[in-house]
Amino acid sequence: MKKVLSIFLVTAMILTMLAGCGSKEGNKTEGNQQKPEKLTMYIGVVEEQALRIAQEFEKATGIKVEFVRMSGGEILSRIRAEKDNPKASIWYGGPADSFVAAKAEGLLQPYISPNAAKIDEKLKDPEGYWTGIYNEVLGFVLDNRFFDERNIEKPKTWDDLLKPEYKDQIVVANPGASGTAFLFLSGMVQARGEEEGLRYMAELDKNVKQYTKSGSAPATSAALGEAAIGITFMHNGLRHIEEGYTNVSVVAPEDGTWYSTAAVGIIAGAPELEAAKIFVDWALTKEAQEIGQQYGSYQFPTNPDANIPEQAKPLANVKLNPYDLEWSGENRARLVEAWDEMVKDSKKEQ
Repeated sequence: MKKVLSIFLVTAMILTMLAGCGSKEGNKTEGNQQKPEKLTMYIGVVEEQALRIAQEFEKATGIKVEFVRMSGGEILSRIRAEKDNPKASIWYGGPADSFVAAKAEGLLQPYISPNAAKIDEKLKDPEGYWTGIYNEVLGFVLDNRFFDERNIEKPKTWDDLLKPEYKDQIVVANPGASGTAFLFLSGMVQARGEEEGLRYMAELDKNVKQYTKSGSAPATSAALGEAAIGITFMHNGLRHIEEGYTNVSVVAPEDGTWYSTAAVGIIAGAPELEAAKIFVDWALTKEAQEIGQQYGSYQFPTNPDANIPEQAKPLANVKLNPYDLEWSGENRARLVEAWDEMVKDSKKEQ
């Protein structure tokens, strides 16, 4: 009798264990992975677009999003600081040369989304460390009132910005904090050579009223009349025009400018890896890349199936100067340090 009872108890224990395993399997998704519930992101786009991206992804997938909005340079610094204990899984938005720098420092991990097949080879990392989500073009956002009231000609070229009548009338971001401003710095150095490019930035500094953290802030300064000229991506000016700022105009430099590919990538050691992969897949779709234009962000999507915003079409044929993305990413820290020293020296001379 004891032997029969022992056999019964052992059998019951085995059945209980199997039932428990079966229950756990029932909660798993394909590939034996539990369904992701949460995703933490660092986002480098304007606040409203960041919020809509988070909301639409959550609506599409059921994955709850927590995000912090920062400029591209600030995100890179945050990821560096958290390298040994990552707090977020996705980096969304910000120029790709910052992603190139992050890849070189081991701050990103590769993932080639099946949706990346449609993205042009020039707009993505071949190993999947980052993939382009939109393109944006650098230029001038102007407060027309300043020029009209003083009967002053608007700037048409980069050298025009050095004119003495623009003293304390230019706002541009700090290239150490902003990917937008770093594109400007690196582009100028690549176009003119390092010595001449930094000399230009020193001369420009004499007319700069403020260096901001955010790359989009100079457009807002021009719209509000805080400065006559904002150096920023031109779609930031288009947004303010659509918002009703009739004093705002946008100028593409006649001597050529530079464009940036904003990217998405997975942070190395991502605590929510499966959710991060799902997000990258989603971010490369036509639907996701058309969200920004619904809320005043008129960039050029990288997915060829996505519609180009009507507001941005006049900027499609501006003159673009060559830009070496890999060189820019590899030399980012050095150029920012050189610029910082240059500004300090320039302030001493003034």
